Amino acid sequence: MTMRTPITVHVNDAIGLIRPELHGHFLEHLGTATYGGIWVGRTSLIPNIDGLRASAVEFLRALAVPVLRWPGGCFADAYHWRDGIGPPDQRPHTVNHTWGGTIEDNGFGTHEFMHLCSLIGARPYVAANMGSGSPSEVRDWVEYCNLPGGSTLAALRIAHGAREPFGVRYWGIGNESWACGGNMTPEEYAAHYARFSTFVPTCGGTTPYLIAVGPNNNDTDWTRRFFTALATGRMFTPRIHGFAMHYYSWGRCAPTRYTPDAIRSQFASFDGMEHAIIEQRAYLNMFAERAGIPPIDLLVDEWGTWDLSEQETEDAHGLFWQQNTLRDAVAAALGLNLFHRQADKLGMCNLAQIVNVLHASLLTSGEACLRTPTYHTLMLMQEHRNRTAVRIASPLSPSRELSVSASRDDRTVVVTCANPDPEVTRTIRMQLAGASIGAVTGEEIADADPNACNTVADPGRIVPHAVTPVVAGDSIVATMPPLSILHLRITIP
Repeated sequence: MTMRTPITVHVNDAIGLIRPELHGHFLEHLGTATYGGIWVGRTSLIPNIDGLRASAVEFLRALAVPVLRWPGGCFADAYHWRDGIGPPDQRPHTVNHTWGGTIEDNGFGTHEFMHLCSLIGARPYVAANMGSGSPSEVRDWVEYCNLPGGSTLAALRIAHGAREPFGVRYWGIGNESWACGGNMTPEEYAAHYARFSTFVPTCGGTTPYLIAVGPNNNDTDWTRRFFTALATGRMFTPRIHGFAMHYYSWGRCAPTRYTPDAIRSQFASFDGMEHAIIEQRAYLNMFAERAGIPPIDLLVDEWGTWDLSEQETEDAHGLFWQQNTLRDAVAAALGLNLFHRQADKLGMCNLAQIVNVLHASLLTSGEACLRTPTYHTLMLMQEHRNRTAVRIASPLSPSRELSVSASRDDRTVVVTCANPDPEVTRTIRMQLAGASIGAVTGEEIADADPNACNTVADPGRIVPHAVTPVVAGDSIVATMPPLSILHLRITIP
């Protein structure tokens, strides 16, 4: 089936700046995301940079990862940072009770994470242990990371090889406190947040950006009750800079066994996420105004596809290892497109996760490290960063029929279209309102099989290919195959 679709890009109708942080990532101690994925160890025969998988570092550096969240996730509320510092052969072996009871030698800790961030150019975002930790443990971690010198903790960091402070700005106070982070009520979490956040210090000129646990999906009851409790009975409103919701796109099939109906069902979640962002943003604005405090950023610091797991795959590759397919590439475009369309409402969004687990940019198997279809989507769409998002007019549902976002600078308009339907071909006719069309170049990600993927045997099956859209008068005409992405670069004379 082929359908024709008009699109108008309103070049002078600005939404807001597309912050690079909207393209953030997440790394947890889960399955082989960290151990065996990004971290292979200093003595590994796999090429590495001080224990970090060299090929992964190379690919992530090219991806220009803007921010990386660590060590969890649920694992964060079980992680004690002192276990992961000092000489590697003297670090304790601990049990990851959060994810499968695996034994960790703590070879990947604070210094290794900061080194990874430095190598790939990412800003570190540390999720601190509130569930099983203490305010003093979090305070000490901040001081260890950020104080230039003069204290015993700063001297300890220097003795461990980091003379300059890490300057970590983003600090999460707990994670999913409504579930794995303590099964708390909003009122209980508000009390813990107020206490923990009080003791996070400014060190070395780095003012902490404090992130509170937001809702699961669009749980407005959690948001309302949390902010009500935070503002009730206290002489001062605790510092809060970001509020982080989690919103996964759950699937009902194993990764390479999706039917058209199952794809449509999973993609419908993106309409829900866009509605959640709009509604949660309104709550944050209302609370900040009532409390007389600066606006609070809305974050989506865990998002992405979550498919059914297969035991055979997990036995071979680790917990929640998920084969990344063309469907995931399109899902990534659906997510980033909606973040661009709501750029004025968001401060950060982190795709879960960066290697091997869930909606990953990279997959590893032994020595091999593959760039997934999602990786190639992110590479194309990084062109939107630090540009002004502009409004789109289209008659179609953005997650079920045709998803579009556009951004501009003084010379070019960049447009990303995602056709999420696995059975419908779309011929789009795009016009620019407020500018004329100059040269047009583009790339496409597509395949005849919606379950197609990159593998060790065929690592380049799903990659962008150049396309040449037709410029017909005042319109750009292009045909999008089912389940495909079209990325256009338009010169505006």
